[in-house]
Amino acid sequence: MTSRNASLAGIAMMLLGILLFSLNDVMGKWLVSTYTVGQVLVLRSAAALVVILPFVVMQGPRRTLRPERPGLQALRVLFGSLEVALFYAAVVYLPLADAMTIWLAAPVWVVILAALLLGERVDARRWLAVAAGFAGVVVALNPTGASLTMPALIAVLGSVLFAAMMVAGRQLRGTPDVTLVFWQTLGALVMGLVLLPLGWVSPSLTDLALLGLLGIVAMTAHICVTRSLKLAEASVVVPYQYTLIIWALIFGWFVFGDWPTPSMLWGGALIVTAGLTLLVLERRESVAGRDVAGETAQSTKPSGG
Repeated sequence: MTSRNASLAGIAMMLLGILLFSLNDVMGKWLVSTYTVGQVLVLRSAAALVVILPFVVMQGPRRTLRPERPGLQALRVLFGSLEVALFYAAVVYLPLADAMTIWLAAPVWVVILAALLLGERVDARRWLAVAAGFAGVVVALNPTGASLTMPALIAVLGSVLFAAMMVAGRQLRGTPDVTLVFWQTLGALVMGLVLLPLGWVSPSLTDLALLGLLGIVAMTAHICVTRSLKLAEASVVVPYQYTLIIWALIFGWFVFGDWPTPSMLWGGALIVTAGLTLLVLERRESVAGRDVAGETAQSTKPSGG
């Protein structure tokens, strides 16, 4: 596959993955209006585990059950399990587009957490982008208005935990995708079991099928996004993740009759701008680093005799 074809395939996989994530979010919001968060997590995760187990067997159970850096793996799973539980808790009360707008602030939190926890150096331009993204979150929450509610604050916490999961994932690049998805799914199942005593509603056969489909759709979305990042550079495909807010607006209006407030739209615009700016800056730094490495290699190459 040529570089151009790989990039196009990566973009297509990212677009498909984001569409599937959007469908997952719609189905999740629909189901948590009837069923408890714990129940949704248990049934969706159980269905996803059934589907992923054959891949675990093909990879080799030993490789899956004994991942590298188990402490960091456990931390990543904890962050991810809390994040998905908070998302479902938030969308019980928030319009889908509002929740997704706040979750899109994750790249801003990633920069802050990487600086605080990993000691990564952040230049002035990145801090300006972070400030713009933070301002977008504040505008979206509208602290002087009625939108600053407990569900909105839960959504902010969820987006921070999502960013923490991403930061942990940076340190686990050598872990196979099947291993990451397996443990993440298992963690969500355990989180669901912890929350299950808070309530149980007997599902109909139709809803039981939807709850199972929810887990399969989410797992497929993860696979699509992961494959996208392997086919093409992040700077090429990651901007397409912001189509999530378009789908959230469409599905939120069509399925639930929701439409975000003007403050949420303006805040969302700032958040997306900050995220794209951080992506561009990271791309430039990566290219500059490769250029310097190439020049160094040339200067140290022995001349022919």
